[in-house]
Amino acid sequence: MATLALVALAVSGCESGADAPATRSAPGPSVIAPGKPGEPARTLSAEEAADELPDDSPDAADFEYVQMMITHHGQALVMTELAAHQAKSGGVKRIASRIAAGQGPEIDAMKGWLKNHGGTADPSGGTGSDHHHHDHAAMPGMATEAQLGQLRAARGAAFDELFLKLMITHHEGAITMATSVLSNGNNVQVEEMATEVIAQQTSEISRMHEMS
Repeated sequence: MATLALVALAVSGCESGADAPATRSAPGPSVIAPGKPGEPARTLSAEEAADELPDDSPDAADFEYVQMMITHHGQALVMTELAAHQAKSGGVKRIASRIAAGQGPEIDAMKGWLKNHGGTADPSGGTGSDHHHHDHAAMPGMATEAQLGQLRAARGAAFDELFLKLMITHHEGAITMATSVLSNGNNVQVEEMATEVIAQQTSEISRMHEMS
């Protein structure tokens, strides 16, 4: 989804000579479009340049990713909320707080993206007219209800161990989803969000492995 790099080049509309028509209007700005490797750059009109810009309209993969990731992040917030009261390790409490601080705003950003593009935050709905069913438990890395029940019941060191195990798997699932949309999606904003998920959660996985 590389965006065509365009450099604006102002072209003067002035003409020398007394017999130049006084009413002639100045041409609009031209645009230099860098050529492919081994090819020269091209000079295009603004209209031609606009026509050559890639279309980054969201596709089904973009909508599916954002909808599913909202649910995925939501489960992470449920898990991190438990850590404040049930974890023993200060490190576990800190990583849980870090995860919550990152994923809360990401949920808001993804909901905003859906609103701007006419979608719904419900993973069972596509763009508002297309509907696809997603089993939440089938999303990569999602903890089962039984595992969440075990986490809610755990305290101290037992909680720490189970939290790290479940959250590492949860993060790995999010990276799988983000990597998939980078290959299959079409929207630049979704690409940016997915790239941030990969970078942030890869770092957090490394920290959690060190605590395991």
